[in-house]
Amino acid sequence: MADVHDRQTRSYNMSRIRGKDTKPELLVRKFLFSKGFRYRLHAKYLPGKPDIVLPKYKTVIFINGCFWHGHKGCSYFVLPKTRTEWWFQKIKETQRRDLEAEISLNVQGWKVITIWQCELKKEKLEDTLKLLVAEVNQ
Repeated sequence: MADVHDRQTRSYNMSRIRGKDTKPELLVRKFLFSKGFRYRLHAKYLPGKPDIVLPKYKTVIFINGCFWHGHKGCSYFVLPKTRTEWWFQKIKETQRRDLEAEISLNVQGWKVITIWQCELKKEKLEDTLKLLVAEVNQ
């Protein structure tokens, strides 16, 4: 099935998708800062360039978009109807890189926390953030 947009429109749409400083990421960062946590952002020296690094707690946090990281069982992850095989491979490769980064970080002694975009929706936000603090302090 062909793309529903021409090349220029598709290129523009894709250019608007952010990799850093996303709304879910900013939400978590603001919350952590308000609770007194201090952190580093997008540490290039660590596998997978974690979104948030809490050196004092030897903890890293990844904030994953449900679509881009293929969140299983999530209503926000639906494979597109166009170029389905291409998207499937792209998301599968992202999941492979995520797993490699997590294993590598664990081997280096880091605690890895993954927060999914859907866990930051209004109805789940408070519980997710409480669990996050508990997990970091563990």
